[in-house]
Parts: sequence; structure tokens; C-alpha cells
Amino acid sequence: MILFSLIFLVPLILLTIAAVNFVQIRTPSRTSDLLESVGVIVPMRNEADNVEGVVATLAAQSGDMNFYLLDDNSEDSTYELLHKFTAEDSRFTVIKGAPLADGWIGKTWALQQLFEVSNEEVLVSIDADVRLNNDAINKAITAMKQAQLDFVSPYPRQIAQSFAERLIQPLLQWSWLTTVPLRYAEGSGQKSMAVANGQFFVVRRSALTSIGGYQTVRHAVIDDVFLARALMQNGSSGTVINGSDIAETRMYTSWNEIEAGYGKSLSKAFGSIVGAVLVVAFLFITSIAPIIVGLLGNAYGWLGFAAIVGTRVLSAIKSRGNVLDSVLHPISVVALIYLIVYSYLMRGSIQWKGRKV
Repeated sequence: MILFSLIFLVPLILLTIAAVNFVQIRTPSRTSDLLESVGVIVPMRNEADNVEGVVATLAAQSGDMNFYLLDDNSEDSTYELLHKFTAEDSRFTVIKGAPLADGWIGKTWALQQLFEVSNEEVLVSIDADVRLNNDAINKAITAMKQAQLDFVSPYPRQIAQSFAERLIQPLLQWSWLTTVPLRYAEGSGQKSMAVANGQFFVVRRSALTSIGGYQTVRHAVIDDVFLARALMQNGSSGTVINGSDIAETRMYTSWNEIEAGYGKSLSKAFGSIVGAVLVVAFLFITSIAPIIVGLLGNAYGWLGFAAIVGTRVLSAIKSRGNVLDSVLHPISVVALIYLIVYSYLMRGSIQWKGRKV
């Protein structure tokens, strides 16, 4: 009986955390006069399809800021297209990246070069596939200043169209919305509670300089979370915030892309194989076991299933996702467990942007 009650109580605890975060998560909504200088940095490799879109979304930003776009030795026409679409706008600086340095991965090496070439007081990094509302950067910086934080990571709305995307992508926000008390975490200094998304990251240069720029995460595939950890460990405060109203992105368009994308990163996410096993056990107990127990006729199972689906509903509402997909949560978690196992089996052999990771 105690075991069955835990199958309800643990999801209920997660639902409580999700409900508190649903109410308390910081959401950028105000603009202000930006007194600090602002530099926006964009690392790009083989992004020919995104060049026009990202240049347009940056050019439309309100406020005085400079844009630095680095081509990381692309094998397509990224560099030429960057010059083409920025030629008439003096706010843009296009950089040809240096060859990949030893001990670095591609993205962090590109970010370090962008850090060194810029000199603004606030740095905003975005991925090439992110699209912003015209006041998105202003609102994000304003939210950081009002909260007196050193960094914020506005979490973009994740566009998910195919069935595979709808299964996996909502789990990104759900994972931290249901497990991390965000308001406590932002100033706690506990790096284990660091949450961030490199798709949209705002940081004070002074905080980034204090850890040597991107040096501390030079070999980190999950560079965003590890950067947040390094900043918090060094005394900076910050957190993920709700950016679904000001930014959006579509990370992947097919199961093959999802498999490659998560395959390169999940084996690095949990510290060790032991950590991964514990995460898989947690996912099974909270998200799969309840429906199994419910189908076997135990009411605690259905209560647990209702609670865990409730966490997905809250996450979907906050992230502007598909609420109806919440009932597929056990299937989503089965797919995620597969991706975790796949990531470990394929370590060192997955290609990303033409490079092994």
C-alpha cells in the first residue's frame, strides 16, 4: 500500500512545484530605456536556410544595439549570405570564424570569439533558428534588470508540428518546470538548480568576464546549462524565464533530427551513467508506473496519472504548447528514455553540423 501511495504522492509533489512555478516564473512584459550598451551575438554553422530570417528578426529589434554574426567555417553559403543580407545595415558585423581550437567544441569556440570581438555591457546570444518579437531583447534585458539578476534565459516557444516533435519537445520545459523551484534557485548559488537555454541567453559582461567568457564550458555539449552553473558557482544570480510570448523556434522537424540532436547531448546531461539510471528510474516511477498501476485496478495509479498529466497541462499553457498532447505523457517519457539509452550507446559517433560530438 505504501508503494502504491508513493505512485500518487510523488507526482502530486511535482504538480505542486509546477503550480508554484506557473504562478511565479518571471515573464518579460515591460520595455524600458536601455542605458547599458547591448551586443547581440549569433554563432552560425551551415545555417544558409536561416540567415535571412535571423538577420531580419535582429534588424527589427527596438533600441540601440550592435549585432555580431560569426560564420563557423560553414560548408554551405552561410558566410556569403550573411554579407548579402547585412550589407546595408551598419549595426551588423560579420566575422569569419577561426579554425576550431583544440579542447573546444564548435559552438562554444564560436561564442568565445564573439565574446572577444564585442565590448558591450550586456551580451545577448541567440541561435540562428530563433525568431524574436520586435521588442524581445528590450523586454528580456528589462526583466533581468528589474529582478536584479546577472543573467536570464528567456525560454522560447518551441514549435512542434510532427508527431515526433509533439512527443519530445514539450518535455524540455516540463522537465524543469516540475522539478526546480525557480524563484529560490535564481539566487541560491546552487549550481544543481541552474536552468538555462542557449537559444536565447542574456548576461552581463561583467559576470561573463569573471568566469573567463566561455572558457569554462569550452568542451560542454550542453553549454547553456553548464554556463549557468559556472556563473552561479562564481556568485552570479540568474534563471530561466518564460520567453514564449517574445520568441519562438523550431529546433527539429523529424524524428531523425530529434534522435541526432538529443543523441549528442543526453549522455552529457546527468553527470554519469549512474545519474542517467537514476533519472530513468525517476521518469518511470513518476510517469509510466502510475498508468500501469491504474490499469491494474488501483485508484492510486489513476490519481498519480492525473497529477503527472496536470504538470504537463500547466507546462503547455505556460509555454503556449498543445494542451491535448499532455495525455500522451507516458508515451513521451518512453520515447525520452529511449533517447537517453541511444545517446549513451552512440557516444562519440554522432555527427552534428558536420562534426563529431
